[in-house]
Amino acid sequence: MAEKAKKDKRAAAIQEQAQDIERIKRRQDMLDHRLDSIDSMVTAVAERVLQQPVALNITCPHCGKNIEIAIIGSQKPGR
Repeated sequence: MAEKAKKDKRAAAIQEQAQDIERIKRRQDMLDHRLDSIDSMVTAVAERVLQQPVALNITCPHCGKNIEIAIIGSQKPGR
């Protein structure tokens, strides 16, 4: 009788471990999908920035002067 209880406990532990592994796989797939989405958004923003000049206006915290930094990108040629 005690032997059967041990086997049942072991089987339950194995089943729980299998469920944990499946849950981790699903979460990893969700994270992968989210990272792909973020990559797509960042790529789209970078492409838009490359099409036009960007100017950053920053105020110096020490002297109070305005500093303008211009970033001019050139779009890569298409394939």
